[in-house]
Amino acid sequence: QVQLVESGGGLVQPGGSLRLSCVATKFTLAYYGIGWFRQAPGKEREGVSCINTIDGANDGRTYYADSLKDRFTISRDNAKNTVYLEMDNLKPEDAAIYYCAADRRPSEHSCKGMRGSDFGFWGQGTQVTVSS
Repeated sequence: QVQLVESGGGLVQPGGSLRLSCVATKFTLAYYGIGWFRQAPGKEREGVSCINTIDGANDGRTYYADSLKDRFTISRDNAKNTVYLEMDNLKPEDAAIYYCAADRRPSEHSCKGMRGSDFGFWGQGTQVTVSS
């Protein structure tokens, strides 16, 4: 089954760091823009970050929610079929289930808008808890 699998979540104290991983099974992740989203209890899902493909249409450009760009870093290792989300200086409000997904649009539209409805192959998510 084509799917993305997230890992790396856990419990961390405020100010701490986590690195989330998103691994693709049965498809080549390099061909897709990959986004990270999160959903906290009682809140709507929100786009966190996205990384474009590296091909004729894109240059691996990264996108972030404005409130997160100073603390989160997205990267990809196509050889490992993996996208990472490095999260630093975590705050209690960062606590959520984090999901990765692949942008299903043509590559020239990849990552633009970071709307969840444009993404597919959703994983099961990984829980991030920030608490002292």
